Amino acid sequence: MGVSTAAPERIIRELLARADVRIDGDGAGDIAVHDRRLYGRILRDGSLGLGEAYMEGWWDAEPLDEFFSKVLWANLDKRLRRGARMILRDAAHPLLNRQSRQRAFQIGVHHYDIGNDLYRAMLDGRMTYSCGYWKDARNLDEAQEAKLDMICRKIGLSRGQSVLDIGCGWGSFARFAAERYGARLVGLTVSKEQVALGNEMCRGLPVEMRLQDYRDERGHFDHVVSIGMFEHVGDRNYRTFMRVVHRCLKSGGLFLLHTIGGNESVRATDPWITKYIFPNSMLPSAAQLAASFEGLFVMEDWHNFATDYDKTLMAWFSNFDARWNDLRGKYGDPFYRMWKYYLLSCAGAFRSRQNQLWQIVLSKGGVRGGYVSMR
Repeated sequence: MGVSTAAPERIIRELLARADVRIDGDGAGDIAVHDRRLYGRILRDGSLGLGEAYMEGWWDAEPLDEFFSKVLWANLDKRLRRGARMILRDAAHPLLNRQSRQRAFQIGVHHYDIGNDLYRAMLDGRMTYSCGYWKDARNLDEAQEAKLDMICRKIGLSRGQSVLDIGCGWGSFARFAAERYGARLVGLTVSKEQVALGNEMCRGLPVEMRLQDYRDERGHFDHVVSIGMFEHVGDRNYRTFMRVVHRCLKSGGLFLLHTIGGNESVRATDPWITKYIFPNSMLPSAAQLAASFEGLFVMEDWHNFATDYDKTLMAWFSNFDARWNDLRGKYGDPFYRMWKYYLLSCAGAFRSRQNQLWQIVLSKGGVRGGYVSMR
């Protein structure tokens, strides 16, 4: 076995050294290898093999988020050859619409419906499953309220106005906008569990949550927001999404898009994330976004606060980890390693600036006199 693993181990050691990561070292982010088959698996299956090997206990790193930050700062993900499955997936992409109407509800079942108890334990008090705004915040609850309030101010929300929330989650924005600004909200989601709990949390407020694909919306609203949902739209549907927003947005209204973004135009996301966390997802690039709304909207503001997602993810993991004993009986220990890998690998991706977090404000025809940016 030593002969068969020698070459892969040497390659992986040399790659990790470029990121200042040592095997069996004692520094922050160093990796402890428990199964020497790991090296060949990484070379064969890339990031999918790395993640599955972690789930199976083949390796550890403390802290895991710092391991990913170092590896991604060094661009090691681009130095590993892509596995055959990833090459075939990319080749098939032009033939498939992975985010079609028929597939739209898969992400709800796979990810958002797995258990409201998990998300209650992990998220802030309002159950806001998107990046917080930490500029003046001291904790997760304050960061999320600051983000929700900033969105309301960015669209110039006022009492009595109507807002369409595409991808409303458990209704955190809808509830906030109704309580604090006196707005009327319609929220769309593809998660049955989010609709059930969201309607309960918004009881007594002018909020309607619907289990509905965004493409079926025909209403007209003073403003439209989409907070952390565009990652599930897919590049083949970006233009369709923007046309739906254009159709639903009244003249003089504003559309705010809050989305994770990537530094390059791609057609799919990381294969491990696709398989275990967010099926049919992908991150848009700035070029893809600009092309999607060209001729439909005027871009009034583009705000990037990506490093705040690092803080948000670390807060989510802290909550999840602290409450794991209450969740273990339902979810099991393999789930813990998978969920830890998800949250902390993503934190490392934002820390290394591989992922971005954008809030984009769009208008029909431009704001008369100019738009005033809110931060």
